Amino acid sequence: MPHQLLHLIVPLQAEDALVEWLLEREDIPGFTSSAVAGHGSSERSMTTAEQVAGRSRRVMFMLLLPEETARAVLAGLAEDFGGSGIHYWLVRAAAQGRLGDPMSGKGKTGL
Repeated sequence: MPHQLLHLIVPLQAEDALVEWLLEREDIPGFTSSAVAGHGSSERSMTTAEQVAGRSRRVMFMLLLPEETARAVLAGLAEDFGGSGIHYWLVRAAAQGRLGDPMSGKGKTGL
């Protein structure tokens, strides 16, 4: 089954609750998070300080999941975090693995 890379762009005030939510799910083997800054014309979601700075602080979560799991995670997020300002995109992962790991094709990308 092809994997999907789910990106979640999360307001800072939702970060802790989302980390807890993700860790409680048995269908999520792990994830990566990173501090990011959003830039754009969506002033309605920015504080006055963010408008002056020209960016809004966010956290990006990245989850590599089978497509069915990714869609189930999105459905759960919509139910539990709807209206919280989380933005997402879901893209197909062309390849994945660990470089030099014999269990993942001896470092080959699979492309």
